[in-house]
Amino acid sequence: MFSSLITGHWLPAQAKALSDDEGVVVVDPALPANRSVALLRIGDGATVLSVTPDRAAQIGVADGERLSPDEAIDRISDAGIELNDPDHLFYLPVEEHANVTASEPGADTRRLTADDAEAFAALAAAAPEDDLDEAFVEIDHWLVFGTFVDGRLAAAASMYPWSGTRLADLGVITLPEFRGRGLARSTVLAMAADALERGYEPQYRCQLDNAPSVALALASGFRRFGEWVVIDD
Repeated sequence: MFSSLITGHWLPAQAKALSDDEGVVVVDPALPANRSVALLRIGDGATVLSVTPDRAAQIGVADGERLSPDEAIDRISDAGIELNDPDHLFYLPVEEHANVTASEPGADTRRLTADDAEAFAALAAAAPEDDLDEAFVEIDHWLVFGTFVDGRLAAAASMYPWSGTRLADLGVITLPEFRGRGLARSTVLAMAADALERGYEPQYRCQLDNAPSVALALASGFRRFGEWVVIDD
């Protein structure tokens, strides 16, 4: 369902033969401090616990060790390590790529540049602060798109290459008075098409209880790859 860019990043060779109730440990010295402990549940089944060597010693696990998802959580907790709230990971299935790249954005949806800084600043000033922080949309990100209504920037989305990969992590925000019109979907799809044409895979992350974001991801053609949680560092 998903491209090799996605599966190659997330799934080590040891994970490909796991059943739904199994998990595997991957010890990776290249993990940054803020991801020194990370747990991925693939779909609704198997898990991959990724840890640095120091964290592996702290938790008491070894590279290639098999352990159930519940046992992984227990080991992490017993080691006194706290985890952040988990995120959904959504990606576009391979069969959806052609539909996304073939779609023409509306006349009011386009890529934003530095020339749009004033319009973006106006959107940021009008947006609820919590929404803006959660979306993490910035005018100076790698790709930025927006949709205008009567000359006003009503929705914006941005993305950046994630962790040195060809996965492009995205965020999107719509001003409250313009919600319910499909503007976020139009903006995300236009940006996703651009990213795909550049050889990147759009990555949509949101917290499990963020029902509007989940609905937007699904409406935009994304499908759930898994659930991911990292150390609260």
